[in-house]
Amino acid sequence: MKYMLIMRATDEAFAGMMNTDFNEMLETVGKYNDEMIRAGVLLAAEGLDDAAEGVVVDHTSEQPVVTDGPYGETKELFGGFYLLNVASKEEAIEWAKRSPITGPGFKTEIRRVPTIDEFPQDNEWIKKERAWREATGQL
Repeated sequence: MKYMLIMRATDEAFAGMMNTDFNEMLETVGKYNDEMIRAGVLLAAEGLDDAAEGVVVDHTSEQPVVTDGPYGETKELFGGFYLLNVASKEEAIEWAKRSPITGPGFKTEIRRVPTIDEFPQDNEWIKKERAWREATGQL
C-alpha cells in the first residue's frame, strides 16, 4: 500500500529550522532517507520551496483568482512529502515517528494513496491512465 507522509510546520517552526546548519540538516535527513531506501519502502521524497515563492489559484469565484505568496494565514505550511510503499497504515505511522524533523510546530499527516485498481476499470479515462502508467513503467 502507498502512503504519503505530508510534512507540516508552523511558520515559527519552519523559521527555526532555517536557523539549523544546512549541512547538519542534510546529514540528519539523509540518514533517515537512506534508512527508508535500505528498507525498500521509499518511492519518492521532495521538499518544497519557500511559500513566499508560491501562488494560490482560488476557484471560489467564476473566474479563478491567482494570489502570490506569502499567504495571510499559513498556520501549518506543507513543506514536503515522502511517498512510501508499506504493508499497513501502522508501518507508515512507525516511519513517521522516526522522522528527524521534530519539535514544537512540526507535524506529519499520513494519507493512503488509492491505487488505480480501486477505480472502475471499464471507465475510458481509467483505461487511458492505466495505459499511460504501463507505458511509463509505473505499473
